[in-house]
Amino acid sequence: MSEKSYTAEQQKFLDVLFEEAKGDPTKAKRLAGYSENTATSRITAALQDEIVELTRKYIAQSSTSAAWELVNIVTTKDLVLGAKEKMSAAKDILDRAGLVKTEKVEVTAAEPVFILPSKNAQED
Repeated sequence: MSEKSYTAEQQKFLDVLFEEAKGDPTKAKRLAGYSENTATSRITAALQDEIVELTRKYIAQSSTSAAWELVNIVTTKDLVLGAKEKMSAAKDILDRAGLVKTEKVEVTAAEPVFILPSKNAQED
């Protein structure tokens, strides 16, 4: 994260958000020692960039579990209840982590130069 200085409560909020609070900002607020009267939206607005960065890191860390689950579903011989949903969720996590399926197109030609007609050319 940035070299920004945080209050003790802000730092604790960031520290517990994805672990003890399991992503719940209201729970993280309580664990960090904020007053119940402090609006959760005020805390998250002040820490928006840091929360986004922590979310990216959390998704990246979760990508290994998603990859394992995806391969496990494909290689298991037994029918697993909810396999389709698990595969979809695992693919979403991998996509968000930047591990998207790539499509490759191979173009081969005797002459590697293509000459296209002018954009202004009229069709016959």
